[in-house]
Amino acid sequence: MKREQKEQVVEELTARLKAAETLLVADYRGLTMPQIDELRTKLLASGARFTVVKNTLTRRAAEAAGTDALLTLLDGPSAIAFLEADGDMVAAAKALADSARETHVLEVRGGIMQGRTVTAEEVASLATLPPVEVLRGQVLGAIVAPLTTLAGTLNAPLQNFVGLIDARIEQLGGAEAEAAAEPEAEAPAKEEAPAEEQPAAEEESAEATPEQAEPTAEAEETTTENEEEE
Repeated sequence: MKREQKEQVVEELTARLKAAETLLVADYRGLTMPQIDELRTKLLASGARFTVVKNTLTRRAAEAAGTDALLTLLDGPSAIAFLEADGDMVAAAKALADSARETHVLEVRGGIMQGRTVTAEEVASLATLPPVEVLRGQVLGAIVAPLTTLAGTLNAPLQNFVGLIDARIEQLGGAEAEAAAEPEAEAPAKEEAPAEEQPAAEEESAEATPEQAEPTAEAEETTTENEEEE
């Protein structure tokens, strides 16, 4: 490789190292070209670009980009998966872990995430996590669940208060219905009162009849006496 070409490679690697917040480094020794192409395709699907690099040129680029943490991972033939801004680091880690398990050749050395160096064990743990969509849903659920509980707690006293008001309204409505029914129940009793007084009036009439009959008997006696005298 000519000097101009090397300078161009260093510039390109420097720009990519500055732009990438996350990158994963692996030892690709023993992989065939079809295996490398297959891994590159899987990483592209997760938003990562898999590039075989020369350690000498990559060290120069890392120093120029200020990513000195990468220097410790450049030991032997190296390939770097540069994660793009909208890439899925979990899917990228899973693609590397699957390739290492299937080929028994690829070896993940570690990586850099948000400026922090991560070990191969941490990358393997990252590969076991659910996809980003599922993680987002879980995080959202963890945030929404307390808010839902709080809303229910705040609404409960209001609902209880409304229930008490409704119960009181029903109670007052029942009392008014009973009060309206009482005069209707008393009305027949007042109408029956004259019927009860009627026998008393008949008794008075019966008592008065003998008194009225007595003068009639006396009149009959007077008439008889007069007839005898004649």
